[in-house]
Amino acid sequence: MKKHLLLTLQLLFIFASGFGQEISTYLSAPFPTNLTADPQGKSIAWVFNSEGERNIFFAKAPEYQTQKITNYKGDVGIDVGSLVFSPEGKTLAYVSGNSKNPAGEAANPAQLQVSTEFQIHLIDLESGKDQLLGPGSGPVFSPDGKMLIFKAGKDLKSISLENLQESPKTIFSARGNIQQYSFSPNGKLISFVSNRRDHSYIGLWDLENKTLSYPETSLDHDSYPAWSPDGSKLAYVRVPNVLNKLPFTSHKEANPWSIRVLDLATLKAKEVWKAPAGKGSVLVRDLPAENERLWWTPKGELVFPWEGNDWVQLYAVNPENGETKHLTRGFGIVEKVNTSFTKNELLLTTNIGDIERRKIISLDLTSYNLEDLTEPGKINWTPNRIENGLAYLSASATTPAWPMIRQYGGQKALAEELYPSDFPKNLVTPLGIDLIAEDGFKTRAQLFLPPNHDASKKYPAVIFIHGGSRRQMLLGFNYSQYYSNAYALQQYFAANGFIALTLNYRSGIGYGLDFREEDNYGAGGASEVQDLMAAADYLAGRPDVESSQIIPWGGSYGGFMTAHGLAQAPEKFLAGVDIHGVHNWNNDIPVFASWYAPEKFPEMAELAFKSSPMAYVENWKDPVLLIHGDDDRNVLFSESVELAEVLRKQGVEVEQLVFPDEVHSFILHKNWVAAYEAAIDFIQRQIQKQ
Repeated sequence: MKKHLLLTLQLLFIFASGFGQEISTYLSAPFPTNLTADPQGKSIAWVFNSEGERNIFFAKAPEYQTQKITNYKGDVGIDVGSLVFSPEGKTLAYVSGNSKNPAGEAANPAQLQVSTEFQIHLIDLESGKDQLLGPGSGPVFSPDGKMLIFKAGKDLKSISLENLQESPKTIFSARGNIQQYSFSPNGKLISFVSNRRDHSYIGLWDLENKTLSYPETSLDHDSYPAWSPDGSKLAYVRVPNVLNKLPFTSHKEANPWSIRVLDLATLKAKEVWKAPAGKGSVLVRDLPAENERLWWTPKGELVFPWEGNDWVQLYAVNPENGETKHLTRGFGIVEKVNTSFTKNELLLTTNIGDIERRKIISLDLTSYNLEDLTEPGKINWTPNRIENGLAYLSASATTPAWPMIRQYGGQKALAEELYPSDFPKNLVTPLGIDLIAEDGFKTRAQLFLPPNHDASKKYPAVIFIHGGSRRQMLLGFNYSQYYSNAYALQQYFAANGFIALTLNYRSGIGYGLDFREEDNYGAGGASEVQDLMAAADYLAGRPDVESSQIIPWGGSYGGFMTAHGLAQAPEKFLAGVDIHGVHNWNNDIPVFASWYAPEKFPEMAELAFKSSPMAYVENWKDPVLLIHGDDDRNVLFSESVELAEVLRKQGVEVEQLVFPDEVHSFILHKNWVAAYEAAIDFIQRQIQKQ
């Protein structure tokens, strides 16, 4: 009792002092996204989300002085993105607005009394004029810059950029969902994917003859069309359908995927590469994280990602003879690929050689030589080649994401005047550690110790569990704003007298196929919960941790894991913060797999339920804070409603914070602040009650 009283008095002092900064200051730096360069590499543009106020910024060679070229005001919950330069670099297209839910309602967490659906805009970069074209998304310019095509509902539409007074016109009508559309190099054809649920076709629209064709149809999923530089060939990926494969379960092998090339002169296609059976036979759709998956080289070879050596890495195949080369080697994944205006390189975002961070590597498409373009010890991503240099985004353990320019051997941060002067300076560098679960599985974690850590004292501890689960937390601020915010809260906890651990549990990315596709993860057994238990045991075994004050928190899949921890092992935890978590797989899997109905697949449903927190809910004793937006399109809001009902019947202390009309990844900055303030207050009170 005396020990707890002394600890409580110590914590009261820490919380009262708070080091002079609220969580809002940790979330105050503008977050950059959508960094892109014009086709000549002479200018760049990006979006800054500054405490919910989203605007486009522009910088031009040679000085790269930053200009704000839109003038949106306030935290109004309307997204801005999809930046695309016209071929000559004089116009910038972008999209404002939010996606729709299954009821056809565009997200509107600020309850604005105007439409918040996707809208296409054009900015004249010389005059600064911003012209609204109307509803739509996914803008693509024709090669001559005279036409813009975009998606509006199910239709693909076009507008003449020589006569913007005309209304957009539907290009053609076709069954299926039109995706991944692009112009041929001469601008005479549009290739696209017609997605028809259990199969998809590569389609061609002839703009001159106004004819629609599907040159090679199949029972499979054909996607990711890529034009050869001369427009004579169209490469694409073919993936056999996978019937009744439950999402969020291990998927290591399937009928192998392949690469095909269509000859436009004969309209005949041939297979040029096929994955062998076994590892790598499954196409990993979320890596690399872009719409493109095939890239032609100047000498006519195709670069593609494959997981045949346990890592998503790049290979090249000669379409004429099938000769294949492995281009990127080592331990790590190629997470994203950017093309270059030079047409002779690919810019890779990868963790090869620095598995807990992200690096930028240039791949020369003639020699296949690799050049490391990374700032050592930093997290770099979204590279864009510019004239005589590189534009990219960069972060570190103690500085959040920021746009950078590197030229002539030197580098500079753009728009430095926008960086908040009161951003916390007392941030710590986390330590990477290994954890071994009860079943012997090794996973990774990051440990944040308080500044001026005293090994003779005992501290409360928090465990952050990321969502996804296809995510990786890094040794620094994350490239995703959701997880950049989470990293900031872990830093806040450390600054305020906590030991904070961030868990990279099995089924996440960054550590190879066997880690990501562990046999019994997710709805197939929830084996990753053992990694959370290992994290709790590790903390409880540290002499500087108060073992009765360990608190997990996380969102989405992290909420699922938090709920599992509180339900399976309440004795290990004091309380938990569950942000839009899944609690019964059988309720939420239909959001991702419309074919799934538990009553039709009783064996699947039984295993999925046994893999859910609700299967263990009768053991739950610890207090919990539930946070959820009721327009969540990823995790049903009813997941929190139902859990609260069950826990209340058991006498469990349930607190709640609900955001009306908010989605999964909160659009309103004030909701992020409110969620984190509520989490901090809840955790503080649970510790003080002991």
